[in-house]
Amino acid sequence: MDRLTKLTKLYEADPNDPFLTYGIALEHGKLGAYDEAITWLDRTLAADAKYCYAYFQKAKMLDAKGDSAAAVAVLKEGIQAAQRAGDGHAAEEMMGLMETIGG
Repeated sequence: MDRLTKLTKLYEADPNDPFLTYGIALEHGKLGAYDEAITWLDRTLAADAKYCYAYFQKAKMLDAKGDSAAAVAVLKEGIQAAQRAGDGHAAEEMMGLMETIGG
């Protein structure tokens, strides 16, 4: 059984766990299924708006799809969320990615 299948089974037992939705998103991203990954990252953020690295990963997926403007917008939102959550490290990571993308 692959990792995505295992995470999906765990998700079926606990659909409100943002760790599981985040993990499923990353697995889809590894497969190049960026739209599916973004959907799962949106579920992660709906479950926990302070899950800062979901913003980071969503921006990476959007950038990989060629939508750098949307990626920068997500990073700006994520930086604000990280600052509200007191997660300076996540905010710095997102600022660094934004510079790389060109925002």
